[in-house]
Amino acid sequence: MITLFGVGCLVFLVVCALVVARTRDLLAATVVFAAYSLVMALVWQQLQSPDVAITEAALGAGITSLLFLLAIGRTRRTEDEEG
Repeated sequence: MITLFGVGCLVFLVVCALVVARTRDLLAATVVFAAYSLVMALVWQQLQSPDVAITEAALGAGITSLLFLLAIGRTRRTEDEEG
């Protein structure tokens, strides 16, 4: 049975995916991606798959987000000058 919580999580996941795909700011995309991973871990927990939920929380929201943040921190931002 689909609960209101499950529907809310799925809607949130779709919105997060669209925001990550459309945003041009890498830091904002990383933060939204981490939120996506945490909500996906909740979805896995609701589907009674705790091992996948723990893995998603640790790898998706934890390590991957940290690696993205470190990569963003080590790169330089160049602004396009118009005119």
